[in-house]
Amino acid sequence: MAWLPGSFLCQTLLGFISISAPGLAVVVKVPAEPLSTQMGTTVELTCSYSTSVGVNFALEWSFVQPGKPISASHPILYFTNGRLYPVGSMAKRASLLQNPPTEGVATLKLSDVQPSDTGTYLCQVNNPPDFYTNGLGIINFTVLVPPSSPLCSQSGQISVGGSAALSCSSSKGVPRPVYKWVHVGASPTPSPGSMVQDEVSGQLILTNLSLTSSGTYRCVATNQLGSASCELTLSVTGRSESRVVGAVIGVLLGVLFLSVAAFCLIRLQKERRKRPKETYGGSDLREDALAPGISQQTSAPASSGTGLLQRPLSASTVATTKSKLPMVV
Repeated sequence: MAWLPGSFLCQTLLGFISISAPGLAVVVKVPAEPLSTQMGTTVELTCSYSTSVGVNFALEWSFVQPGKPISASHPILYFTNGRLYPVGSMAKRASLLQNPPTEGVATLKLSDVQPSDTGTYLCQVNNPPDFYTNGLGIINFTVLVPPSSPLCSQSGQISVGGSAALSCSSSKGVPRPVYKWVHVGASPTPSPGSMVQDEVSGQLILTNLSLTSSGTYRCVATNQLGSASCELTLSVTGRSESRVVGAVIGVLLGVLFLSVAAFCLIRLQKERRKRPKETYGGSDLREDALAPGISQQTSAPASSGTGLLQRPLSASTVATTKSKLPMVV
């Protein structure tokens, strides 16, 4: 072997040592396919390893939420120095299938799984001086959830010749539910060309509506765990009915307007009748008016109690009155 290059000889020797000497490499095995189970059940995330367990042996399970890098993982439990330490939000539900995990089995048991448990799980084994591999296994796990009761709604012009959009959606469901609309009841089913539905979005489009389009429509949301449904009633109105309704509304509005106008007119006339008459015509003569040139003091009214005639004016009074009148030369 003297003719072999030095670098090649060193590599050959290291390879021979790694094969012949036990415990120089940690090998971790986990399922290659993603795992899934129904919400509320118990799952076993299988993890096995091969190494010679020593005093520095350590095992750690950690979790990464969907869409985040492995560096963002947080621990679930770890085993070191002969003791098991569950940590984090899953501490009460996480355990090991074999405890202590020193015989090559590091399987994780997780009870009462919830939708928030969906993500990536890391099984990592460290056993210094085994440093040739990182001893890491990765498992993708999904919690399955049946569809929740969907919500049905409608929009559009619900009249003959118009179009309507029926919508259906479930807030929960893993895997994502598919939706199917059916026309139920004794009424005739609309023609296939007037019904277009999207099983992914849960929308049903009805075009060229007719009176036969009226009836009950049911939406069924389905995934591999089950199904749930909701219903709504579609009432299509005819064009003649729409015109009649519009005419009736117009007549009612007209009658209401005339009633308000008549009420205001009657009230205005009543207010005018209550006002006193304070104006007099130019040819009217008031009984208490005084003649020109005669003062109010000189016109002594007769006593209504005695019934006597007014006494004639004295000579002095006439003279005084005359003196006050202007003289014309």
